[in-house]
Amino acid sequence: MTTDGWDGDIEPPDDTADDSLPEPRRGTRGGATDLGPTRAAVILPWERHRSDPERARAAEARLAEAVGLAASIGLVVVHTAILPLRMRRPATLLGSGQVIDQGRHLGQQSVTVAIVDAALSPVQQRNLETAWSCKVIDRTGLILDIFGERAATREGSLQVELAHLDYQRSRLVRSWTHLERQRGGFGFLGGPGETQIEADRRLIGDRIVRLKKELEQVRRTRGLHRSARRKVPFPVVALVGYTNAGKSTLFNALTGSEVVARDQLFATLDPTMRGLVLPSGRRVILSDTVGFISELPHELVAAFRATLEEVAEADIILHVRDAAHPESAAQRADVVAVLDEMAADDALAADWPDRTIEVMNKADLLGGVDQLPSRPGAVAVSAITGEGLGALCEMIDTRIAAGLLPSAYAIPASDGARLAWLYQHGEVTERRDDGPTVHVSVRLMPADRARFERMP
Repeated sequence: MTTDGWDGDIEPPDDTADDSLPEPRRGTRGGATDLGPTRAAVILPWERHRSDPERARAAEARLAEAVGLAASIGLVVVHTAILPLRMRRPATLLGSGQVIDQGRHLGQQSVTVAIVDAALSPVQQRNLETAWSCKVIDRTGLILDIFGERAATREGSLQVELAHLDYQRSRLVRSWTHLERQRGGFGFLGGPGETQIEADRRLIGDRIVRLKKELEQVRRTRGLHRSARRKVPFPVVALVGYTNAGKSTLFNALTGSEVVARDQLFATLDPTMRGLVLPSGRRVILSDTVGFISELPHELVAAFRATLEEVAEADIILHVRDAAHPESAAQRADVVAVLDEMAADDALAADWPDRTIEVMNKADLLGGVDQLPSRPGAVAVSAITGEGLGALCEMIDTRIAAGLLPSAYAIPASDGARLAWLYQHGEVTERRDDGPTVHVSVRLMPADRARFERMP
């Protein structure tokens, strides 16, 4: 593997994209081909001056993340480069000297797929493919490819297809000259007919409309499932966190399940739920969700709205962090930013921080839980060794108990159904039988108390 940098201090390329360029030679999508594994390059354009330097991720860490993304779909990364940007070039993003220099390296390494870890316009993508004679994809395209390979359920597949189509539709803009061909007209007036690009836009638009209808049905079905779970006296605890923070490993350690857990970015895409018994004997439903990542494509944020609704409905949110990662603080900021965006869109209650417990995972890589500083609202654990899991369960128990409201009711002794409902949905702290009346002191979740008091 080689690593190169270039300051781009060369005469900049022409800012006007040349739409008459010939079609680039295509590489293959991730994985292996008949000629062996697909050889890939990861190129990171890096701006020296960021508007928010505190949120700026170190270039080396960002590059390592991009390499991990590429490797997660079977690409063999044979070349990497961090290229400082003084300015963004409209035609190629990179400076002309950088484009020429990287083209030389890609040719020497026989690279068939070049991943540019940034957002490329359709014209920039095409011009780089022409200059480098290989397939070029940007960060959004790479993440969409990963999601496309990993989605296992119908819901996940629909969401990924919708995101892909949104992305492809944005690519049909002055991008491929073959799309300007015209199809034959029809009707009484004849005329030039419909161009290929118009036909493709129309087909993609029609498919997007159908997908949104299907996803709306999926959301209604999930809503019915959530309504059914509300009738069961089990609070919901949702795991969230940066991708590869160890959420699925923690999920398995707590529930004894065998959910796929790999040292791999985006190993989990579809939500999974299992029961968990806390130290008090209270049962909860634990939900494992998709991981977040910095600069998540906006197409996926919208498409995975239904998946994120599991977080919105949770009574407790466990924000799982990789305590051993050098960019743990920046990863936390990325997750918080997405949750804040959900709250701003009313997709998540504004009090979500009050329902959140930070789980500092992978403490075993730092010498154990005792090596991590203690602070309120956080607990250190190792999902691999099991250290700290008891303390985590106790903290979940305490948070749920703190949300219970004390109530007292006088119920006719003959009304066994209502008495049974209170025992099933709450914590009965006192019961006094007084002839035909039973006096009950009970602690209930706010929603359960409101539901009980509406019962006839």
